[in-house]
Amino acid sequence: MSSSALPSVPLLSGGALADPTSAAAPSWGTPQRGLLFFIALAAVGGGMAQLVPAVLTLSIKANAIDPAHATTVLSIASAIGAAFSIVALPAFGRISDRSLSRFGRRRPLLVTSAILMALGAVLTLLATSTLVLTIASTLTMVGFSAGAVAVTAIIPDQLAPTSRGPASAIVGLSLPLGAVLGLFIAQAVSGMLAAMILLPASVGVLGALVLAIVLHDRRQNAADRSPFGVTAFFSTFWVSPLTHPSFASAWISRILIFFGVGCVQAYQAFYLLLVLHFSVAEVPGAIFLSILVLTGTALVFAPIAAKISDRVKRRKPFVVAAAVIFATGLILVATATSYPSFLLAMAVVGFGQGIYFAVDLALITQILPDPQNPAKDLGIMNLATVLPAAVVPAIAPAVLAIGASAATPQNFPALFILGAVAGLVGAAFILPIKGVR
Repeated sequence: MSSSALPSVPLLSGGALADPTSAAAPSWGTPQRGLLFFIALAAVGGGMAQLVPAVLTLSIKANAIDPAHATTVLSIASAIGAAFSIVALPAFGRISDRSLSRFGRRRPLLVTSAILMALGAVLTLLATSTLVLTIASTLTMVGFSAGAVAVTAIIPDQLAPTSRGPASAIVGLSLPLGAVLGLFIAQAVSGMLAAMILLPASVGVLGALVLAIVLHDRRQNAADRSPFGVTAFFSTFWVSPLTHPSFASAWISRILIFFGVGCVQAYQAFYLLLVLHFSVAEVPGAIFLSILVLTGTALVFAPIAAKISDRVKRRKPFVVAAAVIFATGLILVATATSYPSFLLAMAVVGFGQGIYFAVDLALITQILPDPQNPAKDLGIMNLATVLPAAVVPAIAPAVLAIGASAATPQNFPALFILGAVAGLVGAAFILPIKGVR
């Protein structure tokens, strides 16, 4: 493991990065060989470790613990885990940015991520009560948060602004790709719950540890670290929308779009069980195929969108178009009455997600309030990814109860349409962003 001193990055007035094409631009140097591969391994592995429980195994364990109230058990475990993750994201980012460890700023986070995800997987397997399942979910999500902060911070740490597109696409697509690979493993060992839980988590643990070992992490000198007081402490969890309105708009847009993602992600297993009448044994294969369709579509369109976006030097139109397409897909999910129509809807959702993930992170890294210390602000931005995981389970029971009857005890169309509306509103918040076209 090697590390180097953290270089000072020249800033323009207002905290913006100097133009990377100018003579006075900072030099990030040549990226280490294989960096994108190891980022992909950690990001996709983390996605597997977090999404397989979120989409499948937590639902199975909740059903085993209390079949009559499984959705409530799932909502409690997911919401509390997400709440802890909400605090962990900016806190991990601040700690990482200020770290003087001889191992670097990001490597300790990766090791922490591996440990917590491993513990979460083991407890998920052993859980026989709502309390233990909630603790397991919390460890998994907090561990994933540590890894997410580290991986996203590595991008501005290691790559110049004009070279961040591929890494942005990799990290963005890591969640759906992690889901499809993790669910492939889960359905391949369907019926063996221990393997369904532990194998995807093992890939996440391995990915974080491998990146920690190979990363040429940058050490920070004490003289380069900014003072830390009461104001700085509270700013760990806050970026002023008045001072940084573009960052605030991007944050609101992201939380609304991921709210829509969460509506499908957390409840598609119950949708298949209760609406399309799949058996418990059939659900893993059905979810795997739906995620495969979604991810396959995203993987087709993401590199195309990224290449066009880089060529025309525009990000905002792509994010807006992605949100509109995604919302259309959710409306199609809400109106699906058969599994083939559900798969078609998921393909449209994947189309929108592919475009979105290809450019979203690249856009965000160009409007960070403090480019020299990106982990804290990226942690706050990542809250917009995690917060819906707490909000959706909290409000879903009420939404699902709208117009409920003996024939339709759960109103899934209402939940999916709510997600579509959130996505459309999220698209509108991209328009005021300045500093990025």
